[in-house]
Amino acid sequence: MKAGIHPEYKEVIFYDVAADYKLLTRSTRSAKDTIEYEGKEYPCIKIDISSKSHPFFTGTQRLLDTEGRVERFRRKYAKN
Repeated sequence: MKAGIHPEYKEVIFYDVAADYKLLTRSTRSAKDTIEYEGKEYPCIKIDISSKSHPFFTGTQRLLDTEGRVERFRRKYAKN
């Protein structure tokens, strides 16, 4: 393997803010935030949807409207 060309592969937390679910895994993505998980500090990547909050995996239909995106879209493209 050639040295110096590969990104750092480290443990990170993917945090689903919709379901309040944390997943510890390894990734090459970098994160600015950190979070404490099981007594240890990890980089944290916040995501809007995961298998714990996606309707296909949960079997329930939920409307995830963060920051009024639907209303902003309707105002922007409303016919006057």
